[in-house]
Amino acid sequence: MPWSADEKASFLRMQFDAQHTWYREQYAGAAFDVVLVEGEPVGRLYVDRGETEIRIVDIALLPLHRGGGIGSSLLHDLFAEADAAGKRVTIHVERMNPALRLYERLGFSVAEDEGGVYLFLERPARPT
Repeated sequence: MPWSADEKASFLRMQFDAQHTWYREQYAGAAFDVVLVEGEPVGRLYVDRGETEIRIVDIALLPLHRGGGIGSSLLHDLFAEADAAGKRVTIHVERMNPALRLYERLGFSVAEDEGGVYLFLERPARPT
């Protein structure tokens, strides 16, 4: 877009605020965390811990920090927590998201496919 840097920043802030507001309304008890590496913010992890599942509401890493094991490490920590509590881990993911391969490799499978943009994935609890 032929916008100024200020206009782009304003647009992105409005998008973030709208998304974050929706997340807070839908997942009022969720944890909304910034992912840090050596004290520097590199992403975010939003997690809702329910009675029977741990829902990954959103997980995102800056492009420079993808593919280096950070996401896998975060997911493995959630798996350990879920397994200890006997809960499944769930996430919605876009069909074309390259991270879909990672999720499948880590044990997620399609729980619901309504033919839209998103797939609903789950990883069942595994006894510890």
